[in-house]
Amino acid sequence: MKNTPYLCSAAVAALMVHGVAWADDSLDAGIMRDAILVTASRDDAVWIDNYTGSATVIAAEDMERRQVRDIADVLRDVPGVAVSGIAGQTQIRIRGAEGNHVLVLVDGIEVADPFSREFDMGTLQAEIGARLEVLRGPQSALYGPEAIGGVIAYESASGRDLVGFAARLEGGLQGTINGAARYGAAGGNWDAALSAIVVSTDGQPNTRGGTRNIGRDGYTVSAKGAVDIAPGATLRAVGRYIRTEGDFNNQDFNPASPTLGLVIDTPGVGYRNDALYGLIGTRVDTLEGRWSHDVSLQFADITRDTFGAVGRDGGSKSDRLKGSYVSSFRFEGGDLAHAVTFAADFERERFRNTDPFGFAFTGRRQIENIGLVAEYRMLGEKVDLSGALRRDINDRFADATTFRAGAGYRIADSTRLRAAAGSGLQVPTFLELFGFFDGRFLGNENLIPEKSTGWEVGFDQGFVGNAVTLSATYFANVLRNEIFTTFPPPDFIATPANRATNSTQRGLELALAAQFDPQWSLNAVYTYLKARENGVEEVRRAPHIASAALNWDGPDNAYGATLVVRYNGNARDLAFTDPSFIPLRVTLQDFVLVNFNMRARLSQGINLFGRIENLFNERYEQVFSFVSSGRTALIGIEARF
Repeated sequence: MKNTPYLCSAAVAALMVHGVAWADDSLDAGIMRDAILVTASRDDAVWIDNYTGSATVIAAEDMERRQVRDIADVLRDVPGVAVSGIAGQTQIRIRGAEGNHVLVLVDGIEVADPFSREFDMGTLQAEIGARLEVLRGPQSALYGPEAIGGVIAYESASGRDLVGFAARLEGGLQGTINGAARYGAAGGNWDAALSAIVVSTDGQPNTRGGTRNIGRDGYTVSAKGAVDIAPGATLRAVGRYIRTEGDFNNQDFNPASPTLGLVIDTPGVGYRNDALYGLIGTRVDTLEGRWSHDVSLQFADITRDTFGAVGRDGGSKSDRLKGSYVSSFRFEGGDLAHAVTFAADFERERFRNTDPFGFAFTGRRQIENIGLVAEYRMLGEKVDLSGALRRDINDRFADATTFRAGAGYRIADSTRLRAAAGSGLQVPTFLELFGFFDGRFLGNENLIPEKSTGWEVGFDQGFVGNAVTLSATYFANVLRNEIFTTFPPPDFIATPANRATNSTQRGLELALAAQFDPQWSLNAVYTYLKARENGVEEVRRAPHIASAALNWDGPDNAYGATLVVRYNGNARDLAFTDPSFIPLRVTLQDFVLVNFNMRARLSQGINLFGRIENLFNERYEQVFSFVSSGRTALIGIEARF
């Protein structure tokens, strides 16, 4: 929810480089064309070197070097991406868009809670062998609502990607214990993988001067597999279960209190979220692989509960069922390759409030949407073109059309220009339409969808035989009908509404990737963002964000070390510290986070590692008065057989 105390306080109730392939099997950070984008088309994967938009690939090797555990952390190293989080909700914004304007896919499954159409990125833990890709800019023409800002796609390793058994166990300060294990197997016509992760920490206080530790426990079990059921026909299946439970602190809304509007220690307050996801699909290739057909069915089932000192005090249940058919025909003409794709999606989302006190309507709400997509791609040695058009037919809102078009031109082997434009769509969420929190929040059933348009231009330039790559992108977006929070008289209860004015975002993304020699590599990114709504700076959108990661690998990768420095500039936020409850604009101070890790091979398949996060114990706030974690240190061991 935008510009509202809901994220800051009532969140308890709902809980609620460009073009740089950081690492691949060649470990050459400058060779962009060695990375594949799975989500850049509704058809087959696309080489990042042929993609006409802005994308970042974080390969499994780089995730391991940085000892990534929370996916939200490594997203700070992606240009154009901003992270802000509190216990129970970690938001990701791309190019200044809202958190529910980012589509998150996990093994191809849409994982956002239909209630808020937002995924808590803090619940996504890095599995052994997983990779990540981020598309920036409007993607609604391919994927429909939620993709105004872009797409984040997490892909776990298949049984064929990583055969055998792998496990890691680590422990450290604040009673932190993390464990992960996976097993992968493959045969001539099949592969399968099973993975499990456990995360547990006693946590640290998250209030100013507080003493209550905010602990968290997370459990993830996932499985995926594929089998060739006939020549040219493959059946695949994915399943995932995530349980997250933890503590939370409320804000003080007593007008007579000296801590009015601030987060205070709140014993007994916590949350529990359960999410079950699944996908089954089949792909059939005909005409010697030139014409493919893919049919899939996926679901998400999410339960959220919040707890107070006397027990459960709120919750919700939501689910999503989505079916898709994708047909693509590929052909060649001269030196050019062409692909024409048609896709049809049917999606049903449902929500039910499980308020235990009977204040809220507990009947089931439902929204259905049909999306029809046409896409064309042309790939060449020098010129790449892409275009997509989508029509969304919704049973509650007016039908809408979105588009995306892009072009890339390679001037020389080391120089490429590119440009793209597109539009985005986001329909109001169940929370915004029907949400109810007694005396604090009331939904608005008269909301209309948010719409955006955006464009970008950029270049990728290689130096020293492409051992060093510099990428730059300028972007501009306009969001119309933005949903925000009002406080209408006479009750002044928070209520969403559509703005009559436009929200604009424009900025610059820079990314540098360098492989100095076989041992040393550097990745650095910088983002400048100017996000305004009717001329006023939007909240939690720092104008300046930067990151740099320096990696050293010893001979034969027997040992190594990585230093990561992340900077988040000053940002604006809203504080409800006035007894009138009229929000005041405050500044969130800038901060620098430094992480350092080391690793060493003990024997074949056995590695010892350790890391320090927030090395200099920076105390900072990503959301007003919610204090983020200080220094922590961990040591662990990993085995692969």
